[in-house]
Amino acid sequence: MKLLRTLCAFAGTVLSVAAASSALLTREFIYEKASYPACHASTIVETAQSGLIAAWFGGTAEKNPDVGIWVSLYDATKKSWTPGVEVANGVQADGKRYPTWNPVLFQPRGPVPLQLYYKVGPSPQTWWGEFRTSTDGGRTWGAARRLPDGIYGPIKNKPVQLTDGTILSPTSDETDERPSRWRVYFERSTDGGATWTKTPFLNDGLAVGAIQPSILFHDGIGGAKLQAIGRTRQGKVFTVSSDNAGKSWGEMSLLPLANPSSGTDAVTLKDGRHLIVYNPVPKGRTPLTVALSRDGREWKDVITLEDQPGEYSYPAIIQTSDGRVHVTYTWKRQLIRHAVIDPAKL
Repeated sequence: MKLLRTLCAFAGTVLSVAAASSALLTREFIYEKASYPACHASTIVETAQSGLIAAWFGGTAEKNPDVGIWVSLYDATKKSWTPGVEVANGVQADGKRYPTWNPVLFQPRGPVPLQLYYKVGPSPQTWWGEFRTSTDGGRTWGAARRLPDGIYGPIKNKPVQLTDGTILSPTSDETDERPSRWRVYFERSTDGGATWTKTPFLNDGLAVGAIQPSILFHDGIGGAKLQAIGRTRQGKVFTVSSDNAGKSWGEMSLLPLANPSSGTDAVTLKDGRHLIVYNPVPKGRTPLTVALSRDGREWKDVITLEDQPGEYSYPAIIQTSDGRVHVTYTWKRQLIRHAVIDPAKL
C-alpha cells in the first residue's frame, strides 16, 4: 500500500509538471538586433486598441547617459514585434543628457490615453519622474512631461485601477542615508493621472528593506482588499496588506519565497488566483520562475522560464482580455524576451 501511494504521488507530480509545461505556449525575443548592446527593465501592456506594446531601457549600459526608452508593438497580422523605436531619453534643455530608467506602461479604463512612465537622472537616489501619453496605442507619443516634485510614478511595476476609478501606483525610494533605506509607498490619483497624492512609507527601510512592489487583489479585481509583494534585501519576498483600497496598510513581513535582491512582478488573474515571476534563489538571477497561489501566502512554482547560466531578471506580467498571461523579462542584459502562458493549464 505504501508503495502504491508513493507511485501515485510520483505520477501526480509528473502530470503536474507536464501540465505546467504545456501551459507555456510560446517564448520569443522581442528583437534580436539593436543599435545598442544592453537592455533591461521591460514592461508590457494591452492597449485600448486591444494590441500589445512593450517597452524597456536600452543603451551602452545601465546608468550611462545614452540609455533611452524603447518601444515595440506586437503586429497580430504578422505575428511579430515591430522594430524598437526610442520614444524617450534624458536630454535636457541645456543639452545635457542623463540616463533613463524603469519604464512602466499603463492603460487606464475609459477614453484615457495610454501612459508611459519612466525615470530620468544620474541614479535612483537623484532621479525624477517623467511621462508621455499616446492616443493611438503607442504608435506616436506626446511631449515628455515632468511629474511634480516628490512624485515618481510607478517605480518598476504596473499601477492598478480600483473599481471607483482610483489609480494606485506602486513605488518606493532608495536613499543615500547611512545606513541606506529601501522604503515602499504608493501614489494615488482620482483623476486619471492628472494629479497625485502619496501615502506615508509602509516600512522603516531597515528591518525590512523593500522596493518595487506589485499589487494583488483579494476580493475581485479592483476591490478594496489588497496585497503588495516585492523585492527586499532580506533574502525573501515581502508582503503587506490593506483592507481599505490602499489608504492604509498593515505591517510588512516576509513570505517564504526567495529573493536575491532582484525585481519581481505579480498579477491577480480573473479567476482570483495569483502569479508571481521571480528568481527563486538566495543569490544570482537564474533561474527565472513563475509561481502560483490561491491566497497570496502559499506559493507553488509552476513554470521555469529560464534555468541556464546568465541573468534573467526584472520581469513584467499581465493578463490580457483573451485570458492569456504575458511575461517579458531581461535576457542576459542583451535582449528582451516575451513568454505567453495559458493559465487554464496551471
